[in-house]
Amino acid sequence: MTKSLCLLLCLAWLSLPGLADERLHFPAAPSDGEPPLSLIVHGALDLPYVKPVLEDFHRRHPHFELHYRNFTTLELHRRFLDDDEEKADLVISSAMPWQYRLANDGHAQPLRTASAEAWPDWARWRRELFGLTFEPIVIVYRRELAERFGAITSHADLLNLLETRHQALRGRVVTYDPARSGAGYTYAIEEVRLSPRYWDLVAALGGVDAELVGTTGEMLEGLAEGRYLIGYNLLGSYASDFIATHPQLEMVIPRDYALVTQRLAFIPREAPHPEAARRFLDYLLSETGQGVIGEQTSLGAVHPALEGPGTARELRTRLGDALRPIRLGPGLLATLDDLKREALLARWTREYQRWSGRPRPHP
Repeated sequence: MTKSLCLLLCLAWLSLPGLADERLHFPAAPSDGEPPLSLIVHGALDLPYVKPVLEDFHRRHPHFELHYRNFTTLELHRRFLDDDEEKADLVISSAMPWQYRLANDGHAQPLRTASAEAWPDWARWRRELFGLTFEPIVIVYRRELAERFGAITSHADLLNLLETRHQALRGRVVTYDPARSGAGYTYAIEEVRLSPRYWDLVAALGGVDAELVGTTGEMLEGLAEGRYLIGYNLLGSYASDFIATHPQLEMVIPRDYALVTQRLAFIPREAPHPEAARRFLDYLLSETGQGVIGEQTSLGAVHPALEGPGTARELRTRLGDALRPIRLGPGLLATLDDLKREALLARWTREYQRWSGRPRPHP
């Protein structure tokens, strides 16, 4: 398999259903002052999450004509590299390895503002790629499970439950399939580094015949319908909104370790309206823009001055060293390496099938 084909396939695995081409448009208000400025934003971020931010920015800068287009991660990346497609002023995506590769390959231009200079080192790469959100990876389970077996608070709790109650949980657990989900594969890479018992957990998932799916949405729907009792490694920002209207579900950020992913943004070197892009990205990094993210969405604000619910600071205060943000750096490129991917997936499959046709270690 060629690297380019592997890249496209991996991006397809990252894509979520329902993220087909969608648009928001905010026309410039008539003004005798500043001339109208155009701003084109392309993202893999659902409209309910980006709309509050765009509305607030436009209210503050009514002379901007804003165009937002929402794509799947695959389509967003393909369009960016296609010379015949409309060029964006800002690109936002949760596909961290692919955003990093674009910036690393020279497709991003720097932002030199006070907000950019003050941005936390762990949430930026040079002055070109910025993490705007703070989204833990979580466990979701049905409340009836806790009533029967006790609450799950950590990976250790989950592993113990899977090993000791495997008959009751057979076919009632769901997680990502790392072979067809870029998100699931990325999380697997990170967990191998973090946990010495990760492969035992994969084996335990196989031992209960866990369902392997491609998206957080599929997991949440199955949990709400009662087909599953436990969902492992869901995107917390989507899960928290979902369980707000599904009281039969409980979400937990594991207390032993919790991966955190981010939406990464950059200004392309060929941005048609670079000054508008710089002003908007600077707003997204400002305390004001981050306040909107923290208060009006479930994406999690990164700005170090913000505290309280919906912020990285609140989560760090509550969970401390248990939070493990996926590192923004060269290690992300390992996700796109063919040989490393093949080796990890082979090991994952082998461990998942460890207990197939063999006696279990627990009754």
